[in-house]
This record gives sequence, C-alpha cells and structure tokens, in this order.
Amino acid sequence: MRPAKLLVDGMPRGTGAGKARILVAARAEEGSSSLEFITAGLLLLVPLVYLVLVLSAVQGAALAVEGAARQAARVFVQAPTEAEGFARAQRAIDFGLDDYGLRQGDASVTITCAPNPASCLQRRANVTVAISLRVDLPLVPAVLGLNTVVRVPVDATATQQVSRFWSGS
Repeated sequence: MRPAKLLVDGMPRGTGAGKARILVAARAEEGSSSLEFITAGLLLLVPLVYLVLVLSAVQGAALAVEGAARQAARVFVQAPTEAEGFARAQRAIDFGLDDYGLRQGDASVTITCAPNPASCLQRRANVTVAISLRVDLPLVPAVLGLNTVVRVPVDATATQQVSRFWSGS
C-alpha cells in the first residue's frame, strides 16, 4: 500500500502550489499594517495626549492654589496690622496664581480668623486662607458656553498661627 499524499489547499503537497498561494495572500495585504498602525495609533494617542494636557492643567492649578493659600497665610500672620495683613495676603495670592498663568479674578478667596473672628492678629490666633478656583479644560471651545460648563474645581486651605511673641505695633 502506498501512503496517501497530503493535500494543501486542494493541491498535493510538494508541488509548490501551497507556497505560491501563501505568497499571493501576503502580497494582497501589503501596506495594510501601516494603515492599521496609523488608525490604531490615532485612536489611542489622541485621547492619551488630551488626558496629559488636562492633567497638567489641573495639576498646575492645584499647585498654584495650594502655594498661594500657604503663602498668603504666612504673610498675613507676620503683618503688623490687619489691614496690612489683608493687603499682603492679596499680593501673595495674585503673585502665586499669576506665576502659573491663572487670573486672580477667577479665584474665590476667604480669610477667617479663630478664636476671635473680629481680631485676627492676636497671640496664638489662627488665620485660615481658603482659595477656590475653577480650571478651564484645554481645547474646549467657547461655543454655546461649553468653556464655562466644563471646568474642574480646585480648592486649597492653609492655616497659620500668629506667633506667641507677636506684639501689636
């Protein structure tokens, strides 16, 4: 008995017909891998780049607000008078936000004092500066007011204690 010949795509093995069909099938798909790479790359890369832009904008605003609140509280408790303290705190907030390219007009600032809200600068009093800011997302158009609707809130609070050696000038 003779062994049966194996068939490849209907052709007996060893005739070379199977190899020819594989080569023809490979030639038919030439260039499609680059197209698939570009398509898949764009579908994955564009959202990833936008996510990085959004995260960097929000992180920058968070750093700005936190630094401005901390510095405003520090300069307030070192001021000789409350009026000077409020002015110094405002300058510190303006400088801290401007350093990151943010407008102070977009921020909401609250300065509170404890234990006596009427007198901030007394020994061992606590001065708390709270800043709230809404960050615009990058590349959001102003069409239909989308840029005002799509904002991320960022808040920071800092508290400093007036020195126990403070003496009102």
